[in-house]
Order: sequence, then C-alpha cells, then structure tokens
Amino acid sequence: MSTDEQEPAEDLAGVITAVGPRLRALRRRRGTTLAQLSEATGISLSTLSRLESGQRRPTLELLLPLARAHRVALDDLVGAPDTGDPRIRPRPFVRHGCTYVPLSRDFGGVHAFKQILPPRDPSQPLPEPKVHEGYEWLYVLSGRVRLLLGEHDLVLTAGEAAEFDTRTPHAFFNAGPQPAEFLSLFGPQGERIHVRARPATVSPEGRP
Repeated sequence: MSTDEQEPAEDLAGVITAVGPRLRALRRRRGTTLAQLSEATGISLSTLSRLESGQRRPTLELLLPLARAHRVALDDLVGAPDTGDPRIRPRPFVRHGCTYVPLSRDFGGVHAFKQILPPRDPSQPLPEPKVHEGYEWLYVLSGRVRLLLGEHDLVLTAGEAAEFDTRTPHAFFNAGPQPAEFLSLFGPQGERIHVRARPATVSPEGRP
C-alpha cells in the first residue's frame, strides 16, 4: 500500500476506534443505562457493551438507532469534522402531549427548547408536581402558562419569565383556550425528566 493510500486508511481506523468511547461518554453524560438504551433501540445489551468497549465494529445499522435514541446527528457519533455552519435545524417531537422544538445541539450543558402546550382538558386532573435535580428557566412567547411552584400558583402571560430550583415541587400547563408557546432552558437532569419518553431506573448504588 502506498503512503497516499495508507493515510486515509489510518484516519478511518482512528475514527472507528473513537466511536466506542464517544458512545459511552454520551450515554453517561445523559445518565442513561445500557438497559434503557437497549430498550430504546432494540440493540442487545451485549452488543451495546461490546460497541462501547471497541470489541464490536460500528455499522450504520447500529449507529442510526443510537443517534435517534440520543437525539444527536449521526455526524456527532462518528466525530465528523465541523462544517462551520452554526445554524440549528430543529426536529420537533412530542412528549406527553407537549411539542418540543430543540434550539440547541446536544453537547451537554444547558439545553434550550421551544415548547408548545395544547389547551388542557378541564375534565382531567391537574398534573402532579414533581421534583428533580437542576434549575429551570422559561419565557412565555404567547398564550398563558400556569405554574404551580411550591406554595405558589401563578399564571404567566406573553413576555413574562420565571426561573426556579427544580428541587421545589413544580408543574406547569396551559391556562388558556389557545396553545401556549414558551422557551425553556434546563440542564441535562431536567432535560431527561421533561423530554424522555419513559422514566429512568437507577441502580441501588445510584449509578447508571
């Protein structure tokens, strides 16, 4: 093999070798266990473990469901070079009746979303306040958002903002007849609580 041919082959080998540690770091940063990831992707536990340890070669059939489960671009899993384009291309999704529009890339740290709450069915009970680690900020764009926060019962309208420690029992929902839109910021812990399709399970030691 010539030197010109050898360099691309070495580059490819380096990219493939780096995929496993990148997958493990991404999963741990999001606080997801191998069992949860296996359930979300349909990939067996043993395959996921071997993939993260570098004992299994990453293929498109494995990486595509992993990218969907982590809600990242396929390029992020393989460490593709940055194209230099800073624009975000949101892919809206729905969780528990609320539409989420991601406004930030999933690189850890603070996550930004635009959320759209449909009008609440008055025949349904109010949502149960929840607590979790983290801090949250929201800014109402349109409509009315009712925020239950500890002993407070507030209605936020367009142009109003709120921020709070999420260890305080809290819940929010649409307080008007039209859809309510607001921007929200929260860290990885809050993002998992609000956005994940199903609740997490944690080992007795408290580790994923």
